[in-house]
Amino acid sequence: MVLLFIPMFGAGIVMMVKSPELLKKRLSADEKEDEQKTVILLSGLMFLAAFVLAGLNFRFGWIVMPDWTVWASAVVFLLAYLLYAEVLRENVWLSRTVEVQENQKVVDTGLYGIVRHPMYAATLILFLSMGLVLGSPLSFAVLLLYIPIIAKRIRNEEEVLLKELEGYADYRKRVKYKVIPFVW
Repeated sequence: MVLLFIPMFGAGIVMMVKSPELLKKRLSADEKEDEQKTVILLSGLMFLAAFVLAGLNFRFGWIVMPDWTVWASAVVFLLAYLLYAEVLRENVWLSRTVEVQENQKVVDTGLYGIVRHPMYAATLILFLSMGLVLGSPLSFAVLLLYIPIIAKRIRNEEEVLLKELEGYADYRKRVKYKVIPFVW
């Protein structure tokens, strides 16, 4: 549990010092899009189920994973957090909600030159490794639900960006992949 939450706490401290406005946007949960409210609800239920299953799996020893799997997953998890931190550094307009902000510009450098949604790439790796970090293949299976949930979020977000963010249509033509280069 420490491994899961210490990096999050550290990222919050760094944002508080270096970019308090970004931290404020990342903490705001005032979603305006109805479709996104559904995504948030489904994500919350998925996390609750994953953590409850991890606890039950540990308590009752249903499926015991080898230690090396947990350690390897922990390394992947921490690397994904570095990816997440880089995305935060690159894009000052990141918001927890789907919206286009005043004077927002398309970010197309760094990771955004490879995929259109590197934040979701990072969270995909984070969430999928999380179940294994907790030592629970059952939690991993539940966290696989993040794939269709995030696909729904991206679909809606792209509609909003196409309508409201100048230059996004051109950016979408230049950067073909949404989350995983050459795949998706």
